[in-house]
Amino acid sequence: MIFDLDMIKAVYSRMGERVSAARELVGRPLTLTEKILYSHLWDSAPSKAYVRGESYVDFGPDRVAMQDATAQMALLQFMQAGRPKVAVPSTVHCDHLITAKTGANEDLKIATTESEEVFNFLSSVSNKYGIGFWKPGAGIIHQVVLENYAFPGGMMIGTDSHTVNAGGLGMIAIGVGGADACDVMAGLPWELKFPKLIGVKLTGRLNGWTSAKDVILKVAGILTVKGGTGAVVEYFGEGATSMSCTGKGTICNMGAEIGATTSTFGYDDSMARYLRATGRAEVADLADGIREHLTADPEVYANPEQYFDQVIEINLDTLEPHVNGPFTPDLATPISQLKQVAEANGWPTKVEVGLIGSCTNSSYEDIARAASLAKQVADKKLKTKAEFTITPGSEQVRYTIERDGFISIFDQIGAKVFANACGPCIGMWNRVGAEKKEKNTIVHSFNRNFQARQDGNPNTYAFVASPELVTALAIAGDLGFNPLTDTLINEEGVAVRLDAPTGDELPSRGFAVEDAGYQAPAADGSSVEVKVSPTSNRLQLLDPFAAWEGTDLHHLRLLIKAKGKCTTDHISMAGPWLKFRGHLDNISNNLLIGATNFFNEKTNSVKNQLDGSYDEVPKVQRAYKAAGIGSIVVGDENYGEGSSREHAAMEPRHLGVRAVLVKSFARIHETNLKKQGMLALTFANKEDYNKIQEDDQIDILGLTSFAPGKSLQLVLRHSDGSSDTIEVLHSYNAQQIEWFKAGGALNIIRASVK
Repeated sequence: MIFDLDMIKAVYSRMGERVSAARELVGRPLTLTEKILYSHLWDSAPSKAYVRGESYVDFGPDRVAMQDATAQMALLQFMQAGRPKVAVPSTVHCDHLITAKTGANEDLKIATTESEEVFNFLSSVSNKYGIGFWKPGAGIIHQVVLENYAFPGGMMIGTDSHTVNAGGLGMIAIGVGGADACDVMAGLPWELKFPKLIGVKLTGRLNGWTSAKDVILKVAGILTVKGGTGAVVEYFGEGATSMSCTGKGTICNMGAEIGATTSTFGYDDSMARYLRATGRAEVADLADGIREHLTADPEVYANPEQYFDQVIEINLDTLEPHVNGPFTPDLATPISQLKQVAEANGWPTKVEVGLIGSCTNSSYEDIARAASLAKQVADKKLKTKAEFTITPGSEQVRYTIERDGFISIFDQIGAKVFANACGPCIGMWNRVGAEKKEKNTIVHSFNRNFQARQDGNPNTYAFVASPELVTALAIAGDLGFNPLTDTLINEEGVAVRLDAPTGDELPSRGFAVEDAGYQAPAADGSSVEVKVSPTSNRLQLLDPFAAWEGTDLHHLRLLIKAKGKCTTDHISMAGPWLKFRGHLDNISNNLLIGATNFFNEKTNSVKNQLDGSYDEVPKVQRAYKAAGIGSIVVGDENYGEGSSREHAAMEPRHLGVRAVLVKSFARIHETNLKKQGMLALTFANKEDYNKIQEDDQIDILGLTSFAPGKSLQLVLRHSDGSSDTIEVLHSYNAQQIEWFKAGGALNIIRASVK
């Protein structure tokens, strides 16, 4: 089945004309990224050239994708927009609310019972507003999108940071908050600062133990978790064209871990093969017809330094498998050095669990290559030393790998197959013994490994690697094992070496599935009723946030001065809190409970200035709200990195925080704060972070003349009677300032409908 074929035809029919117009305006050859962006301008054909990293631009994305945890808030907002139907093709995917514990069937059964109210809500909202609905068990959003909706040259936004996975099929696919999704579904333009461009030239060819995952692990080590902020990463070269489409998806998926706006590849034969294998031959034919527009102009890749803001070159012939971590996805170590580095840092080297799958690495090729290693366990008379789990990316992949015998191979080594869902990757893993908080090591093929993310244990050292390497390390049970050079002693006492992994890019007999899990919306949803119980603890209808009062802000209290890494996991934890993603007041009870307080080095312990006591962050903030007192949150570098979850912005807004002041922001979180009517501010002088004291009362001055490019002043009134005045910056444009004044972007949509 081909979804939205008419939309794809329309995009392709206008692409050539728009690319030509953009090339003439810019006055030089164009990158692929520029071709897609200029062909998706809201105001139709390009009329001017934009400045990278400076110009705010309105775009018209082709589609919207939402996963169940973020879809709840996005659709609760959309319900207030007053529109009868979504303006662009949109889908909801139920993949986050399934806890991995026993195995696929039992876990899915429990989830559909525990979250029945939420799934019914999402199903009915989708039915009413013309949204495609993928049921629990259908698969992980990004794998399902790649298999069914992604198309070369398209533009998509999604309420999950790993929406960028679709770049593997040549899209510009960008993770956003629910308010952005609401805008696009309501038929409004979507705003983005025109990105800078990072080119990654891949020479050579993947071989042996090295996989596509190692490319992005290497890039993460080069660029770090914020090196891609404000940029699109465009991959090219012989190494790119020789790689599978799903391998490209893996690379793009983890681009979220370097802060990149998105990543993409030019259209090539591997994408055409994947489209045809997934039942979309007509889309491949259409793409073949405009192939010149679905990749950069030849001059760009011939002389990339002239067209990209930064160029990185990686030789795949010599690229070594990498393992990244612990506690951050950019700490990259080649496998040949891992044993030495682990010993030097005191990392536990006994591997307790190996986990493969997730939205990053759950393709047929990934599973096939891992299975080729699992098969060697019996063939070479070995025994797997660690627990081992598989999380298929979609029911189509699961059904096909079962048909082709891979699951039975994994069964022979005692592996556990979890549901086609996010599971352990996002903390939905009921891991036995995790509550003991013992120091231990796990290896996985997921994308993120922040502290306590997978199992809730802050002492779990999580390392990211390819599915092949994870399988090998699980077989060995030793983080220091290098399968390229080391041997294992089998049950007969013989030293044996694992052969390099092998596996087909696509199933030779084609993909197969009995029930993919898709539910089409009603042709006319006007009579569909969406019910939300006023006594529900899972769902809560939204009330509009209050508009700005028109004055400067005075006597704000410091809620917390966060020290070090403060991701969206720290601001709004996932795991067991996912069940409250549709209930703003309940989920606000996890506000910043994972952030480290600068003043006492503790988590979830801040000073209540009203009585001098120390208490949990949400409780202190609720006390300020009850007293009618606003507050401010102060943070460090790259504040809000990680997930696109807008709850990390909505929770402080709901509880009365007025501003977030940091050294630097992650892109999505900064936008989410703006959308919700918050002040997202940065220090003009980062050293001023040190001037913030625990008992400060803070004034924000200059709001009555709030304007683009004009800084604001903060007065820090210290408890000893002294004060400091510091300059703070912002990146608001005129439209975003109106969001602030209105109390949030959604209030403007409401007003326009009325």
